[in-house]
Amino acid sequence: MALVAAYGPVDGRIAAVDALSWAWEHWDQVEQMANPGGYLYRVGQTSARRNRVRPIPFDAAQLGADVLPEVNTGLLVVVGQLTEQQRTAVMLTHAFGWTVREVARTMDLAPSTVQTHVERGLDRLRHLLEDHR
Repeated sequence: MALVAAYGPVDGRIAAVDALSWAWEHWDQVEQMANPGGYLYRVGQTSARRNRVRPIPFDAAQLGADVLPEVNTGLLVVVGQLTEQQRTAVMLTHAFGWTVREVARTMDLAPSTVQTHVERGLDRLRHLLEDHR
């Protein structure tokens, strides 16, 4: 979910598959790690960057009401304007219901840093949504 939040549904899933494939091939190393989820998140990030995947923003105009009828496309546009870390932290905490500690462990950051990313991301979303009206 973290990679999907950072890179979108298609590229995030590809990055996740790459990370899980690496884990499968190197399971003896993975099971010895203190934070395997965080490490695999970084493997997925590296995969996405190596494949020259750019984090969202994506063209929300291509997503018509028929594709995501429950989501306002204006919201998709402004979420895409957040930084990668802000977007990931906001999406994981508010869209997927993760705790700040779970996000911090996955992103290999301090909980206070994740909380700062969430707060700044939400502030920026409010500002951008006001401008979008």
